[in-house]
Amino acid sequence: MDFPRHFAARRRRIRHTLYLLTAIVSIAAISAGLSRLEPAAPRVDRSTLWLGEVKRGDLTRRVRGLGKLIPEVIRWIPAATQGRIERVLIEPGERVTPETVVLELSNPELEQEALDAESQLKRTEAELAHLRVQLESERMQRQADVARVDSQYLEATLRAEADAALLREGLVSEMDTKISRSRAEALETQRLLEKRRMDIFSKSLEAQLEAKEAEVEQRRLLQGLRRSQLESLRVRAGIPGVLQQVEVEVGQQVTLGTNLVRIAEPRRLKAEIEVAATQARDLEVGQKAEIDTRNGVVPGRVSRIDPAVKEGLVTVDVALEGELPRGARPDLSVDGTVELEHLEDVLYMPRPGFSQEDGSASLFRLEADGIHAQRVRIDLGASSVSEIQVLEGLDVGDEVVLSDMAQWKDHDRIRLE
Repeated sequence: MDFPRHFAARRRRIRHTLYLLTAIVSIAAISAGLSRLEPAAPRVDRSTLWLGEVKRGDLTRRVRGLGKLIPEVIRWIPAATQGRIERVLIEPGERVTPETVVLELSNPELEQEALDAESQLKRTEAELAHLRVQLESERMQRQADVARVDSQYLEATLRAEADAALLREGLVSEMDTKISRSRAEALETQRLLEKRRMDIFSKSLEAQLEAKEAEVEQRRLLQGLRRSQLESLRVRAGIPGVLQQVEVEVGQQVTLGTNLVRIAEPRRLKAEIEVAATQARDLEVGQKAEIDTRNGVVPGRVSRIDPAVKEGLVTVDVALEGELPRGARPDLSVDGTVELEHLEDVLYMPRPGFSQEDGSASLFRLEADGIHAQRVRIDLGASSVSEIQVLEGLDVGDEVVLSDMAQWKDHDRIRLE
């Protein structure tokens, strides 16, 4: 009969339908469960990461800058006159004294002007000597005239007195007495005029001599200037020290004021460091500093802060207070740190390279298992060279990833392996 066969087929269809429904329900359940699971944390090699621990304690704020040692005493020797470089007598690095001749220049025109100035001085001095002789002769002549009139006046006075006495005795006439008295009075007037003329001549003599002496002095100064300019063709160091730099070459023509050589005292050095303008706002003169010469650390203090910002950097001069290590010399590259302030009992951690003072940052904090790290956002405060203050977001003992994690910016959790 066909009934049993038809019933068996029906049961198979029902069983297949149930299997299909079970499979669909299972797939839906699994999909829903998987959709609720978080994506697997990306794996990061622990050895490539820089980790740091959050601590509490005192924090000394410092700023750092790179720079070099420069002499405190530097002198550029300029050309005192134009000329041509004939010889370079001293090479850079050699010690010099104030009288050491470093360069020799030549200037034929200046040499001729020096000779002319000396010749004019000698001629003017000769003219002054001749004028003195001439005026002295005239003065003596005038003195002789005054003496002659004095003698005549004295003689006339005596004659008038004698005639007056004889007149009282009736030995001479009254007319003769009047004549002798009149002659004496005339000679007295002439005597006074001669003395006045002598005084005027003396003043004129002094004026003429002073004018000629002034001309001589002018010629002497000009001759001294020319001689000084001629002497300046032999360029001297001017100060004791070391010749650092020669700016000219043999045969080169230089003009007045051209810098020729640089002299410095190598043992009197200071540090000149450049600090980022964003970190220089708290710098002040007198703050403590340390200069690392790669061969020793020298203490110092800030002595000057350049008010200008150049290419985002501020130049800071540090006066050195300790003994310089061996090998310290001008233009030696150094690393300087300046102490800004001391903060007590603050939360701090090693400073990441991407952190900003008084800003915020997002970094990964290790979880308790030491394997996973969760992204957290923190607020930062004051910073130093290698540490930065933590205001919020972390606690003492937290370990954080300080490396740049920009490639994991789309993940909030990573796994360290």
